[in-house]
Amino acid sequence: MKVNLKLVRIGMNMQDATIVKWHKQPGENFAVGEPIYEFETEKVTQEVEATAAGTLFEIAVPEGEVAEVGDVICTVELDD
Repeated sequence: MKVNLKLVRIGMNMQDATIVKWHKQPGENFAVGEPIYEFETEKVTQEVEATAAGTLFEIAVPEGEVAEVGDVICTVELDD
């Protein structure tokens, strides 16, 4: 099943964030707990870890680009 991952708000005042690093590339598998990407706000840099196993299908926001809270960051295909 394909799922869109969105940029989540980690602080009350967070409006957007810059994607600073993709730890996985399209076609690469990930396990629960593995970092998928990293983003930076004015106050913090945060890694986002997988909550389920799967494969990164498509990157919607490349490194160095800014995304708004709620924007689709990537699409993943979850394992059955």
